[in-house]
Amino acid sequence: METLNYRFEQGTRSLTAQPQLVGVVGSGNLEVLIEAAELGGACSIEIQTAAVGFGAIWQAVMQDFQQRWQLANARISINDMGATPAVVSLRMDQAVQTMLGGAA
Repeated sequence: METLNYRFEQGTRSLTAQPQLVGVVGSGNLEVLIEAAELGGACSIEIQTAAVGFGAIWQAVMQDFQQRWQLANARISINDMGATPAVVSLRMDQAVQTMLGGAA
């Protein structure tokens, strides 16, 4: 297992709903927990992954996600069992859309 941590500053979109959990940890999948948290305007992402050595790919996927959503005061926890970057993006978008009530 590998733990990766990312923090993105100066987001503009705050979340106010209750924490949401999407996805299921299983072979080739992941779960994403997203919650509002006072982080001084930052978005914090912690990843627990079974796929060791893919930090550069995770970094690119997380940067792309933050560019799309510009989250502020958000904490995201990911438990991964080898999901592809496309599945990671899909689940993360699903988590934000669930928090926003389906709004994009």
